[in-house]
Amino acid sequence: MTENLSLFAEEPLFVVGRPVVSIFHNKENLFSIIKLKIQETNLDYKEKEIIVAGYFPQVDTEAMYRFQGNLKQHPKYGLQFQATSFEKEIPATEVGVIQYLSSDLFPGIGKRTAELIVEKLGPNAIKKIIEEPDALDNVPRLKDDKKETLREVLKANLGMDRILIKLGEWGFGPQIAVRIYQKYEGKTLQILQENPYRLIEDVSGIGFNRADDLGEQLEITGDNPGRIKAAILHLLNQMALSEGHVYMEAQDLIVEAKDLLEKSQPVTISIEAISNSIIDLGKNGKICGEAQRLYMPSLYYSEVGIAEKLVELIGRNEEQSAFPSSEIRKWIGDAEERFNVVYAEPQVNAIVTAINSAAMILTGGPGTGKTTVVRGIVDVYAELHGLSLDMKEYDKDTPFPIVLAAPTGRAAKRLSESTGLPAQTIHRLLGFTGQEDPEEDTERDIVGKLIIIDEMSMVDTWLAYQLLRALPEDCQIIFVGDQDQLPPVGPGQVLKDMLDSHVVPTVELGQVYRQASGSSIVEMAHQLKHNIIPPDLTAKTADRSFIKSNAAQIPTVVSQIIQSALKKGFTIYDVQVLAPMYRGDAGIDNLNRMIQELVNPKKSIKTKEMAFGDTTYRIGDKVLQLVNQPQSNVFNGDMGEVIAIFRAKETTDNVDQLIVSFDGNEVTYSRGDLSQLTLAYCCSIHKSQGSEFPMVIMPVVRSYYKMLRKNLLYTGLTRAKDFLILCGEPDTFVRGIQNIADVSRRTTLVGRLTGEVESEEVPAEETDYSTDNSEKRLTTENITTIDPMIGMDSVTPQQFL
Repeated sequence: MTENLSLFAEEPLFVVGRPVVSIFHNKENLFSIIKLKIQETNLDYKEKEIIVAGYFPQVDTEAMYRFQGNLKQHPKYGLQFQATSFEKEIPATEVGVIQYLSSDLFPGIGKRTAELIVEKLGPNAIKKIIEEPDALDNVPRLKDDKKETLREVLKANLGMDRILIKLGEWGFGPQIAVRIYQKYEGKTLQILQENPYRLIEDVSGIGFNRADDLGEQLEITGDNPGRIKAAILHLLNQMALSEGHVYMEAQDLIVEAKDLLEKSQPVTISIEAISNSIIDLGKNGKICGEAQRLYMPSLYYSEVGIAEKLVELIGRNEEQSAFPSSEIRKWIGDAEERFNVVYAEPQVNAIVTAINSAAMILTGGPGTGKTTVVRGIVDVYAELHGLSLDMKEYDKDTPFPIVLAAPTGRAAKRLSESTGLPAQTIHRLLGFTGQEDPEEDTERDIVGKLIIIDEMSMVDTWLAYQLLRALPEDCQIIFVGDQDQLPPVGPGQVLKDMLDSHVVPTVELGQVYRQASGSSIVEMAHQLKHNIIPPDLTAKTADRSFIKSNAAQIPTVVSQIIQSALKKGFTIYDVQVLAPMYRGDAGIDNLNRMIQELVNPKKSIKTKEMAFGDTTYRIGDKVLQLVNQPQSNVFNGDMGEVIAIFRAKETTDNVDQLIVSFDGNEVTYSRGDLSQLTLAYCCSIHKSQGSEFPMVIMPVVRSYYKMLRKNLLYTGLTRAKDFLILCGEPDTFVRGIQNIADVSRRTTLVGRLTGEVESEEVPAEETDYSTDNSEKRLTTENITTIDPMIGMDSVTPQQFL
């Protein structure tokens, strides 16, 4: 009965009372649990005290609070009131306000002063002072020191509460309201009333439509320039983050902005108004324009910077101190003896090219020996330069001159294992914290002579620029990667563009060596690479099989495969399930829950657990890090194991804690940090990139179809080192292989490298986009050359009604 009381209530359910004790409070996201002594309520609840849980500030046990929400029966903690809104009770009558303002809370404010304030501002004086600090200027004879006292005390006692309440009135839920407050703090209401569209840029999870709802409430509507500019910036950001493009064509942006603005509100926006807003944004350095292309500044300057640095490196190739081929081949022979390998001629050519190039690309599919070549490059380089590969001989004063890095922690670990040398993530190499603003200067300097970057296909435009601008002047850099894998999560396709330009020295390894040892997985990968449908797709081989099943059967099939693998001696860390989508029977979320119950179920009521959202974590769970956290040496895509869970009463900080071991690196998470984690028994193919697993289970079913493309399937199956089990529908797999539709991203890096696109003469290190160089960006002459009707032949008048 208690769960559905709100269905029968004539007014929102509420409870008013004084806090007895604060049971839990998270300072980061304000999730709180308190015990409240009830003074007033419309609940069908007979007890004098109740547990209240929700998102609200630290409570004052001397104050009265009103909470609205619902009674819920928590499966573990019993009956509690889940608050959806809160309010600290403040006086609402003139007498009450006078008594409150003349109380001991406000030193120096006597009854007469309080009466003057109420006389001028009315019974809503407190609310007015909080929301409009300048309101006190209307009170005669009120000294500045007393004004400041009133503002500061009210801000400390009621400011945050009132701001969160106002955000709730504007339609923001508790969690997102907290994020908004944490961004703007005491100036929240003032900032949003001036420009609600700042939320799009400043607070993750808020898009144009949500900000536009607030704009409409604040009567910022129609062709208001702030509204139009917000739509333009929103579209440019979405284009980069969702589709990976570096720029938009101006005419496309105009059409899409007009469509977005007119869908959100029943108004007609002129193309001239949008064009003028684009010009203003360009003048203010918010966007960059070049020919008919419009960029976010960070992406424009990153792409220009990448091209300039690569051209500089390529230009140094002729100046590079070349070693005779005969001498290099001599040391290659010595390396073959040490490593017990025989390099094929293309691999020898790769090592020779790398030694004598300032910049070089090493590419090829799985099994072609890229890792073996990298190991040879490092060894031969060290011999030619008289360097020791014994790390004990180096220290902070004499750093190791060979630097190995990769985009993810797991890729860096693989690189380190294959070379026997330390490797790190690019973020860690650059000293990044993961909180960098793309629009701000983040330059770092790399110390090293030979830089090798693995899994370059995963590196986006912004990160590639940060890497290149940090290179020492006299270093050599080698990019290693497979362009047939998925493009970066972020905007751009730097490896593909470098290869397509044909200006960076490149060696492509085509001959498959791992296949010689009987790997049909590698054979299938190269068949996909060349658009060949494997004739033995469903045949069972020593390392590969295909189990026919539909989406509803996938959980059962995956369960049976895992149970069989565990019986044969595999651990759950050897087995990785990969899927492209999160929802549905065969989705990542459902498979994670199913596998968790299979391999790590709750064994008794004493089993330690920590719940966050729809996920429950237990000791022994396999988890995935979702964001970079360089300060803890853990990065997006790293997998770890939950090794401990501590209740708040067991910790010195009095907060629940979960400890995860990432290959021995133990990282502590409070409950508020758990948004950084997810279960990893099944993960997305994107998240698996850069990793390799002894056994991969990969469902391929019709419900995935919108996601299925050749590069996605290729990336997934090449994660399997020893065994690959496909399950699903063979015809769906074939259609996915055949889906090679052009998904290239809009970039101009190829043109900049070949000289077909002339970049603006802007220093690569320039990062102040708001003042200097404005004449080198968007201009009135530039924007007026755009024909607003270009590309609109198929657009009908009805689409603008």
